[in-house]
Amino acid sequence: MTYAFLGPLPTVAMVHPETAKEILKTAEPKPTNLGAVYNFIFPWLGEGLLVAGGKRWARNRKLLTPAFHFDILKPYVAVNNLCTDVFLGKLDEMNDRYFEVFNEISLLTFDVILKCAFSYDIDCQKQGHPYVKAVSELGAALPERVLNPLLYPYMFFILTPMGRKFRRNCNYVHRVADDIIRSRRKALKENLSKTGDRYLDFLDILLTAKDPTGKGLTDKEIRQEVDTFMFEGHDTTASSISWALYSLASNPDCMQKCQEEVDRVLQGRDDDNILWNDLSELKYLNLCIKESLRMHTTVPFIQRITTKDCYVDGFLIPKHTSISLPLYTILHHPDVWKKPMEFIPERFSSENTDKMGSHAFVPFSAGPRNCIGQNFAMHEMKVILARVIRRFVFFSASK
Repeated sequence: MTYAFLGPLPTVAMVHPETAKEILKTAEPKPTNLGAVYNFIFPWLGEGLLVAGGKRWARNRKLLTPAFHFDILKPYVAVNNLCTDVFLGKLDEMNDRYFEVFNEISLLTFDVILKCAFSYDIDCQKQGHPYVKAVSELGAALPERVLNPLLYPYMFFILTPMGRKFRRNCNYVHRVADDIIRSRRKALKENLSKTGDRYLDFLDILLTAKDPTGKGLTDKEIRQEVDTFMFEGHDTTASSISWALYSLASNPDCMQKCQEEVDRVLQGRDDDNILWNDLSELKYLNLCIKESLRMHTTVPFIQRITTKDCYVDGFLIPKHTSISLPLYTILHHPDVWKKPMEFIPERFSSENTDKMGSHAFVPFSAGPRNCIGQNFAMHEMKVILARVIRRFVFFSASK
């Protein structure tokens, strides 16, 4: 644990899993003060689950939880397969040559999230779309701003070319989401929004969610949650899939084991679509995905702010202290992870995880503020990776 001041703001970094556990098991809010990453994304995401705190977060978390129930997630496997079909067709065209895989996977995960969020089919993998471009540019602006303290104050940032583009993109993605929400809500009122054979999407759940008082989410709250779902479920998943392919390409024995497992699960099938019941059978692939998430976590750190004085490891952490949890360090700490720089999927076998601390593996955070969509993300990664590695062998360009 280290302690420092970032300007006038006290900050504590916790790098050991057992120390970080003391913060993760609480529902302490995210900091939105000057310099906090969550402050940078507030104009885009508003008070969605990622940023919200207190009673608002607790209420909305409870309202959104049914959207990630297994009964809702099951039909999304077919959506994953459908989008992966397009991706595999593109890979066929690029076969036998090196290319940057992340850009193509990013479009694939965008396609998935658009269909699952609000059944929005814009053929973005082949044709692109202004909405895709806007969301990508919004995400790309964040690390640039983080690395330039002069851009921390919004009043300065918004005067720069990057800031003006950020505001334009925010306004555009908000308009698109607002139009879709209004259209769907109108259809509900007119009793025309019968899904029929269509799966329930994220928007369907949000529009019909009610708290114990019978009050639902406002259109603004729904848009903030949809924007948050897009932000958290697109770029991070694309990065995770890309790193998993890199890890398998760098460890061909592991890739071969995964391919043999997929072949065994799909034996006798007329196609290579992954079904819901197949997900639990892809056990070794699951180990490889987890090990890749550990080695190459796509979220660099988590921030919290204390709402009261607390003690961690015998040290007093004063109220209003910013807590930083660097996930890369936590997921490579030698006290927990032996040979942390080596790709060893077997460390996640049941006999090994039984000995692991409850907060040792935290790529999706942990505790009450963990990632609400982690099962959605894991299912998506399994479907895409299983189908891709069954059809293709990947190699690292560095080799």
